Amino acid sequence: MAPEPLVKPGATPPAPRPGGAPAKRPSVAVATGVRARLAQATRTPPGRLRLAGVMLAVLTVAFGGLTAWQLETRAQAADRVVSDSQPLSRDAAEIHRSLADAATTAASGFLLADAEPDELRNRYEQDIATAAKLIAQAAARTTATSPAQDSLARLNQQLPVYAGLVETARADNRQGIPLGGAYLRYASEQMQTVLLPAAAELAAAENAALAADYSEAQAPPWAAYGLALVTLAALARVQVRLYRRTNRVFNIGLLGATAAVLAGTLWLLAAALATTMALYRSADEGANALRALNSARAGVLTARLAEDLHFVARGSTAKYADQWTRVVKGLNADRATGSLTSALSEAPAAAAPSVREADQQFRQWTKRHDDARKLEVDDADYQGALDTTVTAKGDANTADAYFNATDKALAQAADIEQDRFRQAAEGTGGNLRTAAVATALLGLAAAAAALRGLGRRLAEYR
Repeated sequence: MAPEPLVKPGATPPAPRPGGAPAKRPSVAVATGVRARLAQATRTPPGRLRLAGVMLAVLTVAFGGLTAWQLETRAQAADRVVSDSQPLSRDAAEIHRSLADAATTAASGFLLADAEPDELRNRYEQDIATAAKLIAQAAARTTATSPAQDSLARLNQQLPVYAGLVETARADNRQGIPLGGAYLRYASEQMQTVLLPAAAELAAAENAALAADYSEAQAPPWAAYGLALVTLAALARVQVRLYRRTNRVFNIGLLGATAAVLAGTLWLLAAALATTMALYRSADEGANALRALNSARAGVLTARLAEDLHFVARGSTAKYADQWTRVVKGLNADRATGSLTSALSEAPAAAAPSVREADQQFRQWTKRHDDARKLEVDDADYQGALDTTVTAKGDANTADAYFNATDKALAQAADIEQDRFRQAAEGTGGNLRTAAVATALLGLAAAAAALRGLGRRLAEYR
């Protein structure tokens, strides 16, 4: 078979190139031309000056832009710490506390029956209303993909169920129906196995989000630091080369550019360091201290609930006595790992007196509990033990009075620690944002100064 012709019949053959060299692709030819022009430009002093001007302008503008971006992302994280994640973490802890306190006051009211004071009933209703309000607010502020959504859904569904069981128990108890005690124990079981674990999960999720925002806000802007060093080194190198070639010690434009980049770098360092220290202080004296304190408050409320439910059960089970022992063992400030010990060690100086007062009241409470236990077990005096624990007469020497004093002191400490957090953390985002704007402007000023300084040297070649 004859070979296929290289040029089809009727087609115009390509024009031969001089010397028979093959034609280059357009992209290759363009790239070759650019390299040739760059090489030609760098062979002359004006060309090298122009190239140096472009390089310095790019570096200084990039320094300002990168620094502004990194500081802005940290400012947003700092704003979230103050206005979003910490309030959500605080509200989650308050939901847990309100639910535990509702269970405690419901049990105390049940024991007092018709003698239940209005103050105790109002406290229960306020706890339920507070929990419902905070659950709704947390649900509105979390995204659909948030790990807290499942916990919030369970809380929202089960809180009305619990409240209904408590009302049934209360109604039966006032009518003298023994089934009321069973309803209250079942309601308390729902609280301790469904509602409180869901509230604890919610608090853990919000604490994790808070820790992530803290980490992002405090992260060092390493890329900005690195680019600042590269930019300063490039400015120094260009000035040294100019000095060697022209014997002129100073170039006002390049000195101005160097001063602008150096000022931006120092501002960056100062803003990042100040923000890190402020956020560290807000965590140390506020967020972390509150987390330890909330753990102690939850333990105190759980101990009180176990104490009341033991009397509701009228000795039919040792479950609640064992629960009391276990919870108090975890709270005991004599233990290195006790939650009251942790709350005291984490507390800032301003809140420490309140935590110590709570510890003293807690010790008096446990002594009164032991007195009631002796009356019940050794003397078989159930009513005497109950009166030692809770009474409608407002006796200041009951276990209930010491519990209230313990809880009040812990609440005072929580208010102080929340205030310490707010004082330390507020304004950090604004400080970072101010530094971001300043460094961006300084970067632009440095670019303009560098171009002007090199432009004066270029003018000498015309």
